[in-house]
Amino acid sequence: MPSENQQGSQNQLPVGPRHVAIIMDGNGRWAKHRGKLRIFGHQAGVKSVRRAVSFSVSHHLDALTLYAFSSENWNRPTQEVTSLMELFVRALDSEVKNLHKHNVRLRIIGDISRFNTRLQERIRRSEHLTENNTGLTLNIAANYGGRWDIIQSVRKIAEQVQEGVLRPDTINEETLCRYICLSDLSPVDLVIRTGGEHRISNFLLWQIAYAELYFTDVLWPDFDEQVFEGALNAFAQRERRFGGTTPIDTDVS
Repeated sequence: MPSENQQGSQNQLPVGPRHVAIIMDGNGRWAKHRGKLRIFGHQAGVKSVRRAVSFSVSHHLDALTLYAFSSENWNRPTQEVTSLMELFVRALDSEVKNLHKHNVRLRIIGDISRFNTRLQERIRRSEHLTENNTGLTLNIAANYGGRWDIIQSVRKIAEQVQEGVLRPDTINEETLCRYICLSDLSPVDLVIRTGGEHRISNFLLWQIAYAELYFTDVLWPDFDEQVFEGALNAFAQRERRFGGTTPIDTDVS
C-alpha cells in the first residue's frame, strides 16, 4: 500500500478505479416496502451481487469487495441471522462454479470461526477451487469489522515483537499493512454505499483511508449496471489528492 507521500505524487483524474468496495445496504427496507419478510430482500440482494460481479469482470476491475455480514449483524433477530447463514451456504454452492468458470478468485475476509462447521467447510472449498484464478478477486466480508481487522493485525505484530523478530521502533504503516486484510491487493479506490445512509459502518477502516466515497439512495436489490456505471462516472470526475494539492492550488485546505 503506498504511503501518503507516494500517493501524493499520483494526483490525477483517474480513468477508473482498480478496486471497488461496496456496502450493500437496503435489503430489509426493500422487502418491507413490498410487504415481505427481510429474508426476501436478502435473496433479491444475491441477484444484485451477481450483477455487480459480472459488471466488475466486464470492466476489468482488479478487485471487488462486498460487505455481506458485519460483526455487529449478530445482534439481529436470531431467525434472520440463521436465514442469512443458510443463504450464504446456498449462494456459495450455486455460484462458485460460475465464478471459477469466469476466472474469478473468491476470498472470504473476516473471522469465520464463529460460523458453523458446514459454512466454514463451504468457504474453504470455494476458496480452494478458485485460488489460482487470475481475473477479478472477489472479496466477501463476512463477520468482518474494520476495528477487528486492525486489532488482529496488531496482535500479529505484538507476537513478532514478543518473539524478538521485530523491534517496536521499526513498526510503521508498512508493518501493519503486511498483516491487514487485502494487503496483497491494490488499495481501495472507490467505496459505494447503497440505501441512502452516509456512514462507513466499520468497513475497511484502514484500507479506505484515501478512497473516494459514493452514496446512493438506491436500495441494494435495485443496484444494477446503470447505478454502478454512474458511480464510476462520478469517480472519473474527481481529483485524487491523497493529502496534497492540485498544481494550481497552493492553499492548504
